[in-house]
Amino acid sequence: MVTLMLVDDQAMVRGALGALLDLEDDLEVVAQAADADSAVSRAAEVKPDVCLMDIQLAGEDGIAATPRVIAASPGTRVLIVTTFARPGYLRAALEAGASGFVVKDAPAEELADAVRRVHTGLRVVDPALAEESLFAGASPLTDREAELLRLALEGISVADMATRVHLSAGTVRNHLSAAIGKTGSENRAQAARQAREKGWI
Repeated sequence: MVTLMLVDDQAMVRGALGALLDLEDDLEVVAQAADADSAVSRAAEVKPDVCLMDIQLAGEDGIAATPRVIAASPGTRVLIVTTFARPGYLRAALEAGASGFVVKDAPAEELADAVRRVHTGLRVVDPALAEESLFAGASPLTDREAELLRLALEGISVADMATRVHLSAGTVRNHLSAAIGKTGSENRAQAARQAREKGWI
């Protein structure tokens, strides 16, 4: 029997996913969590074989939570199951220690198969996303540019950004200008949207 932990901030999604997986004779959901901290504490307590982790969680996201779950339960393998099929997320998830990455609209039998394969030590990646990621390449943004584009998504002014990150407004504009150029965008709002769609921020 392969024991599973489901991590998703939506109770209805956890319930539906759990009901589907429990239909499989060799899979058993033994724990659920709605956020990163709960996932880490439950992993330490239950030691599930496989953790199905969503990316979008309240607070710390699933990618950042992945190495923490593995540290809390070294025998647990993490399978990212998400709605957000973005190449940058795939790369970041694998770098964080995830053993697989599949999208939520995959058929139930494919998800169950992915769980089994990850449990046996294989790496499982959605084929279409793997191909897209291969051609998309790594994020060209520096950490600072990514940070400022995340702030741009909030719609705040350059002056407010400068205050938030403790830089001069001129320096913030220079970083944003570089990010706009790297994303092939016309302005910071467009650059932020492009970066988010690619999973770079």
